[in-house]
Amino acid sequence: MTRGPFGGRRVGTRAVLGLGLSLALALPLTGCGSGSGGGDKARVPEGWSTLDTGSLSVGYPKNEGYAEQPAAERSRNNAAVALKVEDGIRTGMVSVQLDFATGVSDAAGAAAAAGAGIGLGTTRRSTEDVRLAGPSPAREARRIDYDFTADGKENTPNRGTPMTGVLVAGVDSAGVPFVVRLNAVKGAVGEGELDAFVGSITVK
Repeated sequence: MTRGPFGGRRVGTRAVLGLGLSLALALPLTGCGSGSGGGDKARVPEGWSTLDTGSLSVGYPKNEGYAEQPAAERSRNNAAVALKVEDGIRTGMVSVQLDFATGVSDAAGAAAAAGAGIGLGTTRRSTEDVRLAGPSPAREARRIDYDFTADGKENTPNRGTPMTGVLVAGVDSAGVPFVVRLNAVKGAVGEGELDAFVGSITVK
């Protein structure tokens, strides 16, 4: 079992499978940013909205029921959050953390600090350098793809439910470290959809 962003009420297998089908269909690639840093601002997929912070903006699939969490309700560790909640269960989460580590001056340092916080028992599937939209050198970032299991706490899928996630970490143009995450039930998003999420990030 790993520590993740999910916990709490139980959700049945049917709900989990429904999430997988709906979210996989919810993340269109058309119109998304490439993540190559080719422009000043990333393109966001049609039907998505954005979380906007002082360091970056990132897309989330509003057309599939994700909604931005009010500042008064989210953890003080998060600068912005979008959640998908079905029958009281958090089935998807996009989050942004800023200035979350000290002594960090580049993407490698930000990724090391962020990776240390994803929990024991997490399986890292890949790590790679990426270029985001935004000013150079702030566009340089590092991506980590990983799998974990839900812990069944705080209104999240059943304990042991397979989950998947991706995080992107870097440092903005003012030297502030950031980490952006997407977590969902495993199988709900494919590699292409995760690429679209990463490609929707614009660093400031």
